[in-house]
Amino acid sequence: MSRRVAARALVFAGLLLAASVGGAATKSLDKPAPKPRAPDPLLAADLARLAPQRPGHPDLFVLGFAGDGSEQVFRNEVHYLRDLAAQRLDAAGRVILLANHVEAPPVRGLPEANAHTLRQALEGIAARMDPEEDLLLAYFTTHGTAEHELLLRREGRRDRLLEPRELREALDAAGIRHRVLVISACYSGGFAKALRGPDTLLLMAAHRERTSFGCGNDSVATFFGRAWLVEGLNATTDFDAAFVQATAAIEARELAEGLEPSRPQINRGARIGERLAAWRAGFEPGPVLPYPFELDPPANGNTKAPVLTPLLPPADKTPKP
Repeated sequence: MSRRVAARALVFAGLLLAASVGGAATKSLDKPAPKPRAPDPLLAADLARLAPQRPGHPDLFVLGFAGDGSEQVFRNEVHYLRDLAAQRLDAAGRVILLANHVEAPPVRGLPEANAHTLRQALEGIAARMDPEEDLLLAYFTTHGTAEHELLLRREGRRDRLLEPRELREALDAAGIRHRVLVISACYSGGFAKALRGPDTLLLMAAHRERTSFGCGNDSVATFFGRAWLVEGLNATTDFDAAFVQATAAIEARELAEGLEPSRPQINRGARIGERLAAWRAGFEPGPVLPYPFELDPPANGNTKAPVLTPLLPPADKTPKP
């Protein structure tokens, strides 16, 4: 083959390759973008009822996220968080709950907990906040994986996982600046790198290589939920101090039960402490709120102890069309 023929062959091959690549690119560009998901109507109704921010008064907005709908322990904790925030933490009317637990009528279920509703909830909360004055307390309770993901499980749905990156992106996209993020899950220390920041207090139930304890259908509260949410925040409204108290309680309980220490983790942003102090100075804490579930087994083998039923969500008072 002459050099001229060889050159022409190479040029022709190049044109064929370019046409092939260009055709693939054209097909890719012609492919319609996926349609944006419609807002969750149940969540939209809850967001519409959020109390507005009070100018000149640092307000706390609260998000509870129960990821695994197959275990009531996670639902228990976010329902309790709602009532504690309203009655003790000056956040009445400023709480949004997401949960993957399917309720039987006539009980009004909560909006589903997934990446889509998480974004919708954060955007809706942010719309009511003053980003310079107000704070978000977001409490995530579910199972965690060794790869540092949160399990999202709902009856009738395929299991999904929520990554730290997705959570950070949702918070940043909403524009929420002052954050208290609580991750109550196994291996939750692995969320630190993605979520930490100067305006963030990050509390995690376990070291990145350790499990936490207290989940399962025979439990009414996780170890961390009981120690920080129930006992800690009934002793103090200082989230950091409640974590210190909770860590000591968890360590003592794990030692007594012969469990490998979960080693809860904390990351304090350089600026968040001042904002939290301003919030605490703006209200008088409400009274201690008992947990509406029996935390300890009946003493002396008493099998006649009352069986407590889960809290019911507030009735849906939205006018019917």
